[in-house]
Amino acid sequence: MGLKIKICGITNADDAMAAIEAGADALGFMFYEQSPRNVSIASVAKIARELPPFVSLVGVFVDPTEEVIAQAQGECGLDALQFHGQESTAFCERFAHHRIIKSFRIQNAESLRGLPAYRTAAWLLDSHVPGQLGGTGTRFNWDLASEARKLGRPIILAGGLTARNVAEAIRKVQPYAVDVSTGVESAPGRKDPDKLREFITAARKFDSPEGELPNFT
Repeated sequence: MGLKIKICGITNADDAMAAIEAGADALGFMFYEQSPRNVSIASVAKIARELPPFVSLVGVFVDPTEEVIAQAQGECGLDALQFHGQESTAFCERFAHHRIIKSFRIQNAESLRGLPAYRTAAWLLDSHVPGQLGGTGTRFNWDLASEARKLGRPIILAGGLTARNVAEAIRKVQPYAVDVSTGVESAPGRKDPDKLREFITAARKFDSPEGELPNFT
């Protein structure tokens, strides 16, 4: 199975379609009010109705309530839930009937110690930038991502990826998927069609050795 590509921070139907037409496998929607890419559940539900089939929709949450997750899942038909805050292992386990992606902000080797406790479908590794939870456009040490991959879960690589460095990242880390937001934007929350095409074309030149994203076990 080839590398998967997720375009995160989608805020409107035009950008969603541009990402799909460029070859994206998944779209990420930020249900987090403090993000410049925040979207409402109603907006995502409307976007979802306009999309073609066989595109995965990922809801990105930061320390959400169960009620918000249930509403987003019900109205938007999300295929996966991505937790990007301080969610505990116990909280993640409450959603064992969903595909869960747990995000980690990687600063150093110490940042990897908490990963094995989260037996989620995949781990998303993003850059650690003080005061910011993501979408920083900053890359971290990919050697750490390679070490994380040895721990036995599919790795989704994020943080500072662009069309210029994504091939190097894939070659070095061999992730299950890559995740990009800032690197394909003209402004926060606004995707650039040319950057989308360039990024996905560069990423598609390489295949990942990892298989299908498993269910929570």
